[in-house]
Amino acid sequence: MDATPDLPPQNRVPIFNMPGVVTASIGLLVGIHALREFVLPDTWDIAALIDLALIPGRWSVALDPARAADLLANAATLAGDPEVVQARQAFARYVAAEPAAMPWTFATYALLHGSWMHVIFNTVWLAAFGSPVARRYGPWRYGLVALAGAVAGGILHVILDPLSTAPLIGASAGVSALMAAAARFVFRPPPVYAGGGAPWQRPAPPPLQTIPELMRNRTAVMFLGIWLITNFLFGIIALPLGAEATSVAWDAHLGGFIAGFFLLPLIDRHGR
Repeated sequence: MDATPDLPPQNRVPIFNMPGVVTASIGLLVGIHALREFVLPDTWDIAALIDLALIPGRWSVALDPARAADLLANAATLAGDPEVVQARQAFARYVAAEPAAMPWTFATYALLHGSWMHVIFNTVWLAAFGSPVARRYGPWRYGLVALAGAVAGGILHVILDPLSTAPLIGASAGVSALMAAAARFVFRPPPVYAGGGAPWQRPAPPPLQTIPELMRNRTAVMFLGIWLITNFLFGIIALPLGAEATSVAWDAHLGGFIAGFFLLPLIDRHGR
């Protein structure tokens, strides 16, 4: 009698065989941008951007009203297209006149994007690095890592650029957290199967690599080095991710990456 269990047939193409929570995340990001792009009137879209994006200057003035003068002085030094500069200075005056601490913006900014290129760029990396995290830890801990990365990235961005009135948007900080979390285990050599076990019998996931083990893993070191270099370059090179070419918020990426890298061992230990 054959005791091998009947496994469900694998009909889906592997490249689309993402965990459901990752597919839902991508659908949410794409759906929100499509809603803003094709449905919402411009006035509603601007209102959503003001209420949901993370604006460092708003937080700085809300926590210390005396910094309103510094905010306006910083806006006066902006250079570039005269119409854009004038609009940014007018927005800085609005922020200085009506500061408000909006704690939800440390998470909601990650749901908004500046262009379809911006959305596609983030969702591709989300599919690549969110999938292994979701498969190993499930949807709730996957969501926790992404949320912690978005919040940490927003906090670091506010700390390093406190007088900026440029809205911070994009899921890149959360994606960076998932990228860092995946780096703790995806570069580990595949486990060696002992004896003639059936192919469907898989051992428990191996433990995370420690930092010294990562530093001895040439593939992991190359990945981390390339990520740091490209993140630095994106921070100084203008990219067309919004209505106009803009530099990427490298500090938000870095904050998210650090959060994912050091939070995952805590989540892994709790799960075990």
